[in-house]
Amino acid sequence: MLTAVVGINWGDEGKGRMVDLLSEGYDIICRYQGGNNAGHTVINDKGKFILNLLPSGILRDSAVNVMGAGMVIDLEHLMGELEGLAAQGVEITPENLKISDKAFICMPYHRAQDILEEERLGDKKYGSTRRGIAPVYGDKYMKKGLRMGDLLHRDTIEEKLREIVEWKNITLKGYDSVAEISDVMAWIEQYSDKLAPYITNVTEFLLTSANDGKKIMFEAQLGALRDIDFGIYPYTTSSQTLAAYAPIGAGIPGKKLDYVMGVIKAYSSCVGEGPFTAELFGEEAEALRAAGREYGAATGRPRRVGGFDIPASRYGIQMQGANELALTKLDVLSYFNEIPVCAAYEVDGKRVCDFPSGDELLKAKPVYEYLPGFKADISKCRSMEELPPAALDYIRYIEKVVDCPIKYVSVGAERNDYLVMNL
Repeated sequence: MLTAVVGINWGDEGKGRMVDLLSEGYDIICRYQGGNNAGHTVINDKGKFILNLLPSGILRDSAVNVMGAGMVIDLEHLMGELEGLAAQGVEITPENLKISDKAFICMPYHRAQDILEEERLGDKKYGSTRRGIAPVYGDKYMKKGLRMGDLLHRDTIEEKLREIVEWKNITLKGYDSVAEISDVMAWIEQYSDKLAPYITNVTEFLLTSANDGKKIMFEAQLGALRDIDFGIYPYTTSSQTLAAYAPIGAGIPGKKLDYVMGVIKAYSSCVGEGPFTAELFGEEAEALRAAGREYGAATGRPRRVGGFDIPASRYGIQMQGANELALTKLDVLSYFNEIPVCAAYEVDGKRVCDFPSGDELLKAKPVYEYLPGFKADISKCRSMEELPPAALDYIRYIEKVVDCPIKYVSVGAERNDYLVMNL
């Protein structure tokens, strides 16, 4: 059984809590793309955890966690996460964490280049997290970098790195900043020995596990609208966030998914720059942001917020090929007398129901409609029968307009604050 848990919108939909919840029934949890540029917040009986690189299943004692070939890994940040978990009593060993030898390394100069470029862009910046993600993926496809497996071969790593740093300095000189080989080697040596025991041939491990009938869950970072090919380019991440890429990014491209769980919020939120048509402003936005505690897990930045976006959500579901949905943060909407929903867009004076791209998306304006609010605390509801009628009507409305069934509804931040819908 190969399952992907993916985001439908701009990211921050609550994938981490859903992976943590569903991982109990899986043998292996695998991150297949991205780096430490987004965060998954998990709250369970062990405490509150913010994970940027590690799969959310790392908090399940029974699961093996995998960091796939499609990831880009900042060694310093990864060690910080491992040490942070240890400080909270979560033991990580090579038996429950396996890092692909093919995953790419995000270097300190990637971070520096990311920051310098955002500063150069000024008001035209992309809203980068400044953690080196675009530069490191660029170098990956330029074939100018190191992979995790290189850490296991200390006799050749400096020679490889010397040529890469020489090339990189040609670029960085344009920013009046130069990377020194001695500094980069010192950084590598600080972390390589500690991480080496976790590095392995993940492809072999996953293939053997899949052929033995193990249940594998693939965990995405960000959402469909941040995909490098099908998202709101150029305001995207630099990797493929779609479910179809999961077996490839994990390391087993010959395998196919059996099931896709899409995660979607009961309203919209967005971190970073770029078109966000459903965005609310002023007091209305402040109230929703405060109610939902909408601040980025990786950056701490206030998230932009808006009503549920039908065109964007329908498109995201199509791109992800979602079989079912998990609807998160329904409880946040309990203060509304009327719940705002972005039913369509207006582009050049015309009503548009499909999700546009390029300049059309930049010109799009929201067409809002309002549904009755449920004005009740639903955090203790554990079945659909316990929900207020207006809350249930809201769920059924979303199912209908996006043409995908909702299986799970979260009504709070804790692991067990959810209910299962009767499909």
